[in-house]
Amino acid sequence: MAEFEFGGAIAWRPSPAQIAQSNLYRHYTRLGFKTLAGFQDASTQDVAWFWDMMLRELDVQFYEPYAQSVDLSNVQFPQWCVGGKMNIIHNCLDKYIGTDKENQLAVKWEGEEGVTRTLTYKQLQRQTAQIANGLRALGLKKGDAIGVYMPMTPEIVIAVLAIAKIGAVFLPLFSGYGAGAAAVRLNDANAKALFTADGALRRGQVVPLKQTADQAVAQTPSIEHVIVLPRAQNKIEMHKGRDYWWDEIVTLGAEWQGSAETEKTAAEDLLMLIYTSGTTGKPKGAVHTHCGFPVKAAQDMYHGLDVKPSDTLFWMTDMGWMMGPWQVYGALLLGATMFLYDGAPDYPAPNRVWAMVERHSVSLLGLSPTFVRALMKYGDEPVKKYSLQSLRAFASTGEPWNPTPWLWLFNTVGGGQLPIINYSGGTEISGGILMGNFLTPEKPGSFAGPLPGMDADVVDENGNSVRGRVGELVIRKPWLGMTRGFWRDPQRYLETYWSRFPNVWMHGDFCAIDDDGLWYILGRSDDVIKVAGKRLGPAEVESALARHPAVQESAAIGAPDELKGESIVCFVMLKPHHADPEILQTELRALLENELGKALLPKALYFVNDLPRTRNAKIMRRVVRAVYLGNDPGDVSALENPRALDEIKQALAK
Repeated sequence: MAEFEFGGAIAWRPSPAQIAQSNLYRHYTRLGFKTLAGFQDASTQDVAWFWDMMLRELDVQFYEPYAQSVDLSNVQFPQWCVGGKMNIIHNCLDKYIGTDKENQLAVKWEGEEGVTRTLTYKQLQRQTAQIANGLRALGLKKGDAIGVYMPMTPEIVIAVLAIAKIGAVFLPLFSGYGAGAAAVRLNDANAKALFTADGALRRGQVVPLKQTADQAVAQTPSIEHVIVLPRAQNKIEMHKGRDYWWDEIVTLGAEWQGSAETEKTAAEDLLMLIYTSGTTGKPKGAVHTHCGFPVKAAQDMYHGLDVKPSDTLFWMTDMGWMMGPWQVYGALLLGATMFLYDGAPDYPAPNRVWAMVERHSVSLLGLSPTFVRALMKYGDEPVKKYSLQSLRAFASTGEPWNPTPWLWLFNTVGGGQLPIINYSGGTEISGGILMGNFLTPEKPGSFAGPLPGMDADVVDENGNSVRGRVGELVIRKPWLGMTRGFWRDPQRYLETYWSRFPNVWMHGDFCAIDDDGLWYILGRSDDVIKVAGKRLGPAEVESALARHPAVQESAAIGAPDELKGESIVCFVMLKPHHADPEILQTELRALLENELGKALLPKALYFVNDLPRTRNAKIMRRVVRAVYLGNDPGDVSALENPRALDEIKQALAK
C-alpha cells in the first residue's frame, strides 16, 4: 500500500462551549468516562452493553422487552433485541402525543415554486394514522411491500411512516428512476402497492412521475393499488379500481372500522428494503428492521452531528437514497425538526439553498462536495446576501472531498467558524462507519474517526492494521444498524462483505489515518488506480486538478496498461470562460507532474461538459471507466444525468 500524504494543517478547532454543550461530551462524561477514546474503546469491546445502553439513551420504547440486546453466535447474521416487540412509529410519533412535544414542528417544507408548509408532531401523527388506516382499508397488511416513488413533499414523510405503522415494508424508489429500474425493485420485493404523484417540479418543468409509474406497474403483476398525490397539476390517466387519489385514501381511513393502533411488530421484523446499485448484476436489496436502521441513524445524528430537539436539519437528498429515510427516522427519534425541499437546489438561482437556510432557520445543513464545487463558480456574492447565523454545522457524505471546495465552504460560507461534519458509511451500514464530531479538530476532508459502536480499522492485504498508509476499511465487530443481509440473496451478501477476512466486514473503501489520528476516505477500493505497483485513490488526482482555477470537477480512472499495469485517465469539466483547451492540457499536465510526480502523469486527459452522477451528486467513476473501456456500465438506474455517458463517448471520438 502507498504511503499516505493528505489533509494538511488543522483548519477548525472546537471552542470550549461547543465541546461542553455537545451531546457526545455530555453523554460519555455522564457515563463516567474521562475521554472520548475511553468511551470509544468501551463501545466496541462490549457491543451488547453499548447498544443496550444506546436504546435506553435514545428512549427507544418496547411493547415487550427484549431478553438480550444481541445474540452474536453468528457474527454475519446476529440477532438484535432478542424477543422484543416494538414499532419504530411509536417511538417517532405516538409517544409524543399528550406531551409538550406534540406542538413542536416536525416538518418544514418548501417547494421549488416557493410554496411552504409545516406539520407539528401532532399533525404528523394524525395524518400518518389516516393514511395507515386507508392502507388497511385497501387490504394491505403487515409484511406487504409498498413502494414510494414520490417528490420530496410532506406527504412522502407521511407515506413512509404510515407503511411502518401497519407493519408493512417500506420500499424507497429514487424519484429519478425510469420505469425499468423501478420495476426491477418492485418485482424483487413482490410489492403490493405504490405511492406516487401526478408529477414533480424540476427547474420549472414537470417531471411526469405517474406516467413512469404506470409503465413500471405494467411490468409488476403483484401491485394491486397505486396511490397518487396531486403535486404538479399534471394531466394523468387514473386506472379505475387500481388508482386512488391521496384524499381518497384519507377518506377510506376515516371510514375504517378496524383497529387504528400502531402494529405491534417484533423488533427484528422487516421495516425497509432499500436497493443499492452494483457494478454487475441486479441491484442489491439491503434488509433493515425496526430496531436497526432507525436507531443507528439516530445514534449517528446524536453523537456525530449533535442533533438536538431545537435543531432544524436539512439534508439535500431524495427518499430513494438512504439519507432520506435516515433524516426522517433519526430526526423524529431525537424530537428535532426536519426541513424538506422539493426542487433543484440551484434553481432559479445559485442562492436558493442559502436563502432557504435563512428563511427556515436551518441549523444543520447536509450537502455534497459536488454541490459545493458547482456553486463556487458563481463566486461569493450569492452567499453573502444572506444571514446564515442559524447554522451550527455543515455535514457531508457520498464522496471524498478535495481541499479547495472544503476550504471554500469552511471559510466563505461558514466564516471559518463552523465544523464540516464528514460522514461515510453506506446503505448496508444504516449510516456511518466514520464521522466528524463537535470535539475533534478538523483538517480539510478529514473524519474524527469511527463512530461509537463501530469497531473500524485500516488494514493491509493480509488484514493487519496499518497507520500512515493507505489500506482497506474494515469493521471487526457487528453493530445494531448492519443490514440483515441482501433480500433473497444471503450468499451475495456474504461474498460482498465477509469473504476477504474471517469474521471481518470489509467495506470496499480505501482509507488512511494520519499522524494526528484523523481518518480519510480515499474512494472505493474498486476505483483505486495501481500504476507500476503504486496505489493511489482517484481523490488524490482529482484534488490536484481542482487546484487549477479553470477546473470545476473531474473524474480519474485507471485503464489497463501493458507496461505499468494501469495508467491514469482523467475526464475534466471546465468552468465557463476557460482558456484554450490545448493550453489547459499543457498546464494541467504540468500541475499533475508537480503534485504527483512524472511517473503518475495521466495517459490521457479529456474535456467533457458533464460527468455521470447520482441525484446525491456522487460521480460514478465505475461508469466512466466502463464507457472508456467500451464495457457494459452495469446498473446505471441511479444516474440523474445519463446523457453524460454520451459526453464521454464524444470526447473519446475526437
